[in-house]
Amino acid sequence: MNINKWSVLLICSLLVFSLAACGGNNEIKENVINNTDASQPVNTKVDDVKAEDELMPEEGAKLVVWEAKEQVEYMKQIGAAFEEEYGIPVTIEELAGGDQGSRLVTDGPSKLAADVLTLPHDQIGQAIKAGLLLPNDMFELETRSSMVDAAITASSFDGVLYGYPKSVETYAMFYNKDLFPEAPKTWDEVIAFAEKHNDPSQDKYTIMWEFVGYYTYPFIGSYGGYFFGENNTNPKDIGLNKGNVVQGFEFLKSLKKILPMNSGDITYDIKTQLFQEGKLALNIDGPWSVAAFKDKLNFGVAPLPQFPNGEDAISFSGVKSYYVNSYSSYPIAARLFAYFASNKENQLLNFQMTGAIPANKEAGDDPTIKEDPIISGFYQQFTNSIPMPAIPEVNSVWDPLKATFMTIWDDESTDVTVSLNNLVKTIEDSITSK
Repeated sequence: MNINKWSVLLICSLLVFSLAACGGNNEIKENVINNTDASQPVNTKVDDVKAEDELMPEEGAKLVVWEAKEQVEYMKQIGAAFEEEYGIPVTIEELAGGDQGSRLVTDGPSKLAADVLTLPHDQIGQAIKAGLLLPNDMFELETRSSMVDAAITASSFDGVLYGYPKSVETYAMFYNKDLFPEAPKTWDEVIAFAEKHNDPSQDKYTIMWEFVGYYTYPFIGSYGGYFFGENNTNPKDIGLNKGNVVQGFEFLKSLKKILPMNSGDITYDIKTQLFQEGKLALNIDGPWSVAAFKDKLNFGVAPLPQFPNGEDAISFSGVKSYYVNSYSSYPIAARLFAYFASNKENQLLNFQMTGAIPANKEAGDDPTIKEDPIISGFYQQFTNSIPMPAIPEVNSVWDPLKATFMTIWDDESTDVTVSLNNLVKTIEDSITSK
């Protein structure tokens, strides 16, 4: 069932009433309501809009929404439902997800960009610094309470919420149900199974993952480490050798006994083929690989194994959210559409039509998701994830971190503490030199 428009109007009215004492600049108010200055983005504060105008979307409002090809049909249904509910026509324009941010930069100020678009969380920083996105201020409380924490963090910048979370993704553990009727919950179970299952001469292995920072982050995050401080926004605080990360890497090193291969030999293609053939029992991968296994074997997806320190595995995740163009001629209607499109019912529709994993907590608890043997595993893992860093300095981390992982894994004599300290020094020098 769609959100009730009168509930939305009541929310807006209460927001305006509570902020009325704040006043506001009359010239800015006029710009928000009439949008007379096309060269400037509209004001971003809800308290600068007159209460009587705040109650309803702008008169004559009509919206343009950018959407990627794989989601166009879904978005057409959302647009039609929104128009039926609010009488505001919505035009859907197809534009690849990777191009929407760059097009906003060029087309936003000239009033040619869509009113609402979708961006991955690692692209929002530059757009916000350029003044191209409006904060999610009208529906902030509702959004914060209804979405998983990681999605809120990913859709925020400098503590301000901008996005209306749409979908999420992370990696989890594919498991062969013929070998594991129930997925193992701890690394201890995985290790015990490996002692009986492994047979390298027959290419039979228990678990595999790629040795890059994205997939091996749980050995850092689950042991108190991190890439950057302050929710991955402070490049002056590198946490790859802090907390108990040494312990995490020592545990990683110990797993060589159940995966007796050099790190460079564990590739996506190799582990995908072995899992398809039933020789690999557990495969750490993302939802993008589901199609490679459908109709080939009996499998499920579950959260990553719990670590020996008792901590759940913390993975990296990505978040896509709707954002409102600050140059929109209809900022109230655009906000309302972004909120409408991201509600529980529409996230479930998105899942049904495209397979997108909801960011909405109630949608994630819906039987449609919870009873799906594949998507439920990814969603459960997402609740124990953190968004990948979005600051430019992260580009100084990936390559040296991968090299450190591989060295510690391949060379038994490697001193973990020394390696991690050297890693941090390398990253610091790289950031300083840029």
